[in-house]
Amino acid sequence: FTKIILQLPLMLLALHIQSGELSDSPVLEIVEAPKPEVVEFNNTIYGTCEVTPVPNLPASQPQISGQVLFRQVFPNGTLEVKLNLRGLPADDRQARAIHIHQYGDLSQGCVTAGHHYNPWEVDHPDHLGDLGNFVPEQGVIRQFQKLPEAKLFGGHSVLGRAVVVHEKEDDLGMGSDEESKRSGNTGERIACCVIGITTPPGD
Repeated sequence: FTKIILQLPLMLLALHIQSGELSDSPVLEIVEAPKPEVVEFNNTIYGTCEVTPVPNLPASQPQISGQVLFRQVFPNGTLEVKLNLRGLPADDRQARAIHIHQYGDLSQGCVTAGHHYNPWEVDHPDHLGDLGNFVPEQGVIRQFQKLPEAKLFGGHSVLGRAVVVHEKEDDLGMGSDEESKRSGNTGERIACCVIGITTPPGD
């Protein structure tokens, strides 16, 4: 089928047409972009998340801090994510899971961020917010990746949600218990932040 896109101010209107003619049940999709940022930043939306460690962590846990940056071109760009985390021991080679969680509520630390962001209610590791496992190099985690399904706008926006760093490696749903399909058995939440809209780098 053909997809016709009409761009209106601050809004995307997508009308799906099959075989060159309107189908009996055409799909009408309307997606709003954050305003006024979508205009001010040349149709690009930026997000930032300032990671801080959970207060009163045991001495055995690293004090992880840093940034998780987001960038997406409206309306059809793929969400880009850049992780820049520090505070791990230089000889630490423990893989740690990082996920986007449903709520940006850190009123009681990372525990009030809720479960993984999973709007489709599917088993782990297919949650929209599953970023994966990351192994530090010389005490830092620097990684760039793309999230094809997540957005900074529309119904699946991650703005206002939380990024959580876990103490353990994600078993990617391969464990034998129910928690594996829910969270990947990643253990305690040791650092987190709330994703907020921001300006382009350098502004």
